[in-house]
Order: sequence, then structure tokens, then C-alpha cells
Amino acid sequence: MTIATEGVAASAATPSVLLTGITKRYGSVVACNDVNLALHPGRIHGVLGENGAGKSTLMKILIGLIQPDEGSIVINGGTVRISDPVAASNLGIAMVHQHYSLVEPLTVWENVVLGERVRLDRAAACARVAALSDRYGLGVDPLARVSDLTAGQRQRVEIIKCLRREPRIIVFDEPTSVLTPAESEQLFSVLRVVVVDEGRTVALVSHKLDEILHATDEITIMRGGRVVGHSPTSAATASSLAQAVVGRPVSLRSEAAALGLIETVAAAIGDSDAPEGVPDAVVIEAAPVVLEVRNARVLDVDGHPLLDDFSITVRAGEIVGLAGVEGNGQRALADMLSSLLDLESGSVLVSGEEVDLSRPGALGRVGIGIIPEDRHDSGCVLDLSVAENLALTDLGAVSTGGLLDRRAIERRARELMQAFDIQARSPHAPMRSLSGGNQQRVVLARELSANPKVLIAAQPTRGLDVGAIEYMSARLRAAAEAGVGILLISTELEEVLTLSHRICVIHAGQIVGEMSRHDANLERLGMLIGGMAA
Repeated sequence: MTIATEGVAASAATPSVLLTGITKRYGSVVACNDVNLALHPGRIHGVLGENGAGKSTLMKILIGLIQPDEGSIVINGGTVRISDPVAASNLGIAMVHQHYSLVEPLTVWENVVLGERVRLDRAAACARVAALSDRYGLGVDPLARVSDLTAGQRQRVEIIKCLRREPRIIVFDEPTSVLTPAESEQLFSVLRVVVVDEGRTVALVSHKLDEILHATDEITIMRGGRVVGHSPTSAATASSLAQAVVGRPVSLRSEAAALGLIETVAAAIGDSDAPEGVPDAVVIEAAPVVLEVRNARVLDVDGHPLLDDFSITVRAGEIVGLAGVEGNGQRALADMLSSLLDLESGSVLVSGEEVDLSRPGALGRVGIGIIPEDRHDSGCVLDLSVAENLALTDLGAVSTGGLLDRRAIERRARELMQAFDIQARSPHAPMRSLSGGNQQRVVLARELSANPKVLIAAQPTRGLDVGAIEYMSARLRAAAEAGVGILLISTELEEVLTLSHRICVIHAGQIVGEMSRHDANLERLGMLIGGMAA
């Protein structure tokens, strides 16, 4: 199958949305470059591309969050200027964002009506929410408090917020990033009802090939801010889409996790002819335990448990994948192991010795390295240089007589930049000038160069392109082969299945199931991730 070249696909129906020559620049960076896109009523249009391809910028232009520098927007045959989200709403355009915009202390119905300039009628609002919930099979209780809802239930509230204004054009931006497999399947069933039964127009923005192939009618592929291909979904294959997304020939088996091909990953489990580098499925039972968390309890500022009787072990040379929907205690675990959150009760042992967590930096001193979930928040300092970021956690190695040795800092930086192929103008380049993939390499190089016993890798490939994901995965495998125990915390099930020797599932701050990679199956994992017995 050959994907059509760049351009607006022809269709018998008049497009609901016609974007022509859309260009958006941020200084020297061109986020969208002469982009054409047509969305038609009664169809789900997939907008596919890697992180940074420009797809989210394009959709933000459509809903008025961003103004284009060039190009035109035609809605239902008329040229328009969408100055803000209110203007978009008046044109019948709505968006379900990747990150929730709900107010947790409020109830569902209160969140749904929030911002409406009318006299509030609780009974009428609850009836409206209930009617929408029943109509689309969403199963949402109008009186439930949002803080008590699961991630999947919150996603449904966002959908109701979107549908309450009866939009004709709906954008879903990476909608399954916080959903279980079962919840994702239900979401796409709802989308199909919205599109087929009601003739609405849906744009589904995603970087996951399986998602796009299963849920859409046609596909536009973006790369580097440009449209590089268009195809009816019926004519597309995983291989052709992958090559268009990445811009080079792709091995689906070796790069399945990075491309969001969960079924390909699942099919490789237990395969004796698995791709090179995939870990042995058997747990390394003879290796010593290098990290043990026993009955950990961690509370938030209001005293609610983030981790509750949480226990896990990691052996030397073992990659333990912690799977689960975002918001079930993963961040708290990584923050506790980074000394950013206090341990209310329980203990942490490294190589059999309990660590005194009351001492700042104690975990780092006994051999725990951290790749944090948000590299900008706690993994690096953007205003410091690459060299300074590489030296942050071990200033003693680049000091003489208690004073920093600038030559030693630069020398060490050059060595690590070469060893980890960090692309930067020089060691003195500011960290913020690097791409996301190179920033993550700096964090990885700093942590691994300290020769840790344990590496906590929290969402290590989030926001990276396929090449950077493959590099990070290869480095984690190599570290495990060198004897480092790795706790991989990831909401990407493909990543967990591909890298882990053993998989543990976290739900509501507790471990609810454990299995070897060889024994894992998607149905059981999906049930555990959703909090059901399996």
C-alpha cells in the first residue's frame, strides 16, 4: 500500500473542516508548515504522528487556543477566523483534551455546568448529565465527586462536558493516555455512535498506530510539522504508517512498543524467536535483591494515602515493570524514592540494609539513581549548562578543596556526551537548547555514570520520538545486563511488556497483581489495571 502524497483528500461530501496552508512559527521553530487537512461529517479522522510532529498545535489552532501565522480555515463551507475557544464553540467545535480540566472537589454535574452564564438548576443539570450518560453508555453518576472517580470515569466526564453543547465537530487529543484497555475500547465504541448515528465529525489525535488503525476511517500523517501522507484506514497497514511516521524503514517487531503496536508486542510474549535485546522472560531468581520496599504508606498534604501498604522487590540485573493507569500512586513512589515525599510508615532496603530516610540524600548515597517522571520539574535545570547538569548529583567528583573545578566539570561532560551520544553545541550549551531526547540522555548519563545499584526509571520515554525511545530502551536493557536493578514505572503497557522481566500492577496505591513477562496476557493485565481481580 502506498500512502497518498501530501494534500487534502478528495471526498464526495463537503468537508466540515477545511484547513489550507496552515503555518505556525515559534521563533525559528516551525510547528506547523503549510498544513492541509479536511475533516468530513460521519467519519473519524485520525491525525497520526510522533511527539512534536505538529498535530496538537494544528488542533489547538482549530479550537482557537493558538492563532496561525498563515493559512485559512473553512467551517461548513464558510471561511472563518477562530479567535478563541468561545468562537470555536459558537461554530460547533469542541475538544476533549489529553489532560483533564476538572475541579476535583466539585461533583460531576457542577463540573459540567461550570462556566455557563445561566442560573444554576441542580435538578435540570443532573437530568441533563444523566441523559447524556445514558444516551452514550458512559455510566456517569451526576452526583459523584470528581475526586472519587477513576481516570477512566473522569475521561467520561470530560466527554459529557464536551457533548453537552451538541458540537458538530469534536477533537480528541491523545484520549487513551490515562485509560485502561477496556476503557479505551469503550471510548471508541462511544465515538462510533457519535459519528455514525449522529453524523458528527471527529478528529482523533494519537501517536499510537494500533489505536488509529482500529478506530478511524481515514488517516493523515504528520512529521516535522508537515503533512507527509494521507490514506483511507482500510488501505493502511501498520508497516506503511510506521514508515511514514518515522521517515525511514521500520522493523515493527523491534520498534513495536515505540510505535504503540500493543498487539504486536503481545504476540511476541513467549516467542522463542523474540527480537534481539528483548529480556528473558524468566525472573532472575538467583540474583540478590537490591531494592525492597516494605509496606510503604505515603500521604498527600491532606492526609489521604497515595501509597497504602505498598511492597515491591527488584533484583540485580532485573527490570521490574510497574504498570497501571496514571494517578494510582506511581508519582508518589518515585518521589518517595527521590526523597521528595516522606514515608509515613514502612521501610526501604537497599541490598538488605534499611535506609534512614530522614537523612536528606540518603537513598542516593546508598546507590539509587532516579530518572524522574518530569525531567523539567525535577530532572534537570534548564538554565544551567549541559556540563553543570551532568555534575549536579556528584559535585564531589568535580571539586578540589571544596571548590568546583570548571575544567573537571567540562572534561567529565565531554566524556559523557560522547559515551551517551548527547547532541549539543558544546558542554556549555544551555540545557533548554537541547531536544527532549537529548535532555533525557543527559539525565540518563548523569544517573548511570554514578554506577547505581538500582535505577528508578519513571516514564522514561514520555514525550520522546521513536528513535529516542529506542535508544532509551536499549540503554535500560544494557544497564540491567550490567547488573543494575531497574524499576520501570510506565503507563505505556507496550513499554512494560517489551522491557520487563517481571510485571507488577499498581492500583489505588497498592500492588494488586504480579506476573512474569512470559505469563502476561493483555486481558489479565487490563483487568488488574482497572482494579478487578484476575
